Amino acid sequence: MRHSRCSVALVSSAVAPAKEANATGPKAVELVLVKEQNGVQLTNSTLLNPPQSCAEAPDRETWSKKADFLLSVIGFAVDLANVWRFPYLCYKNGGGAFLVPYLLFMVIAGMPLFYMELALGQFNREGAAGVWKICPILKGVGYSAVLVSLYIGFFYNVIIAWALHYLFSSLTAELPWTHCNNSWNSPRCSDARAPGSGDNDTRTTPAAEYFERGVLHLHESRGIDDLGPPRWQLTSCLVLVIVLLYFSLWKGVKTSGKVVWITATMPYVVLLALLLRGVTLPGALDGIRAYLSVDFHRLCEASVWIDAAVQICFSLGVGLGVLIAFSSYNKFTNNCYRDAIITTSVNSLTSFSSGFVVFSFLGYMAQKHSVPIGDVAKDGPGLIFTIYPEALATLPLASVWAVVFFLMLLTLGIDSAMGGMESVITGLVDEFQPLRRHRRLFTLLVVLTTFSLSLFCVTNGGIYVFTLLDHFAAGTSILFGVLMEVIGVAWFYGVWQFSNDIKQMTGQRPSLYWRLCWKFISPCFLLFVVVVSIVTFRPPRYGAYVFPEWANALGWAIAASSMSVAPIYAAYKFCSLPGSPREKLAYAITPEKERERVDRGEVPQFTLRHWLVV
Repeated sequence: MRHSRCSVALVSSAVAPAKEANATGPKAVELVLVKEQNGVQLTNSTLLNPPQSCAEAPDRETWSKKADFLLSVIGFAVDLANVWRFPYLCYKNGGGAFLVPYLLFMVIAGMPLFYMELALGQFNREGAAGVWKICPILKGVGYSAVLVSLYIGFFYNVIIAWALHYLFSSLTAELPWTHCNNSWNSPRCSDARAPGSGDNDTRTTPAAEYFERGVLHLHESRGIDDLGPPRWQLTSCLVLVIVLLYFSLWKGVKTSGKVVWITATMPYVVLLALLLRGVTLPGALDGIRAYLSVDFHRLCEASVWIDAAVQICFSLGVGLGVLIAFSSYNKFTNNCYRDAIITTSVNSLTSFSSGFVVFSFLGYMAQKHSVPIGDVAKDGPGLIFTIYPEALATLPLASVWAVVFFLMLLTLGIDSAMGGMESVITGLVDEFQPLRRHRRLFTLLVVLTTFSLSLFCVTNGGIYVFTLLDHFAAGTSILFGVLMEVIGVAWFYGVWQFSNDIKQMTGQRPSLYWRLCWKFISPCFLLFVVVVSIVTFRPPRYGAYVFPEWANALGWAIAASSMSVAPIYAAYKFCSLPGSPREKLAYAITPEKERERVDRGEVPQFTLRHWLVV
């Protein structure tokens, strides 16, 4: 007998009594031949739920505990950018005033998009591509998300390898970036900063030279066209990262759900320890005061609102297929609305509270060198691999604090990298059944692929490849993907139908506020951010290095490769369907479960009511 997707998996060869799966509603009985024993055919009868319970297909593994899911989502959303990006943006854009546009965009766009992705994955029980059975012509949006997640893995794993390298380097009595008499130091190395020198000072600190010359060996490269061989120290760290990722993912959420109990919770313990230490340092209050100083006049500047909008999109991790993949392993009746509120709130609070940690140390550094806060405040890798190590090196028990700090970076990076890899694995395994039977082998293939291409980022000129990928692979392409996603769900599939799906799961239809956000506010917000990201585009730079034209062209090709997947697949799907152009379009935009309605000539998407209802 051929089993449908909703048939019940049998584990016993004896006749089992039928169990009532649902106390209410119609039932269907399925008789399944189990085996023949001594000439007698044994069967098993099972009561099936109504069709909507197909979403609880038994062959789909689920999280062992609800906490596994929450920690996985929090661990993915709370990443290195919460430490190195948000506090700097807050300081740069009017301090506490920056929270006004940030919280506004979080409420009208961040939370609704986060909620939408969790509900989409949980109801359809599929990865980023599979969920588009709700609108087959847009399945390319899912493949685009998988591709972007893969691209991010090429360079994000390198940050974790850097943190691991620093962690090993901290296991010494004296940290290697405390002075200038190392083999990698240049004549420009100086232990002191000149007051008011800012960016015009040609001298460099021991911490900065350790990162660029001792770790990256950037001085041995002339640019992106002179990469050199992979550095064995960084390559070894990268191998350890890949091994850790593989054994965290190889058995699916059963293993990754256990790993996040360490990787998602440890950063908070470390942040608390660093905060308690940081606020006791001289100058810490000056740094915190600079972080929180309110300048409401800055709200009149468009750049402040743009920074807040972009930060919301990237900090929550929407559009990468990770939230869809994680929620697809939830129980069908899980309260995804509550999960969305909890995780987005934790993400924002973590970003805000990490600013106190960062700026307490920046205030200490500014006072120590008698320079303004602006001379030491920066974002990106420069903050966590030069400024922070420099501050830690001046403390008593410096090696202990350095180990603690880089353990935090390691755990922050690992669970975010796990989320990206899970998006790729789940998204493709759900689409191609042979991969499901060989998940462990496919997981190995994915991590080895990311490792192979990450090798370009651990060469002498690897930081240039890293910068190029960071600038192009995870920028406009993500925003474009999320825009297409919300249009597909709210307009093509329909907000009303999507709300019905959520009611089936949680027992309650989303309020008018959420439906309005999905239908109108979030799409307009995303369109604004996409246009702004294109209009305000600046070619990537690393320090004083300007990338050649061919490198920028390569970067745009990488961005276009992911953005073009959606229209290319849409064209393929339309052309491959039978019938007249009208029939093709009807089948392409109608959910797969409603094909019979199209056969009867009933296409809700061809009615005005479908597009207007909220």
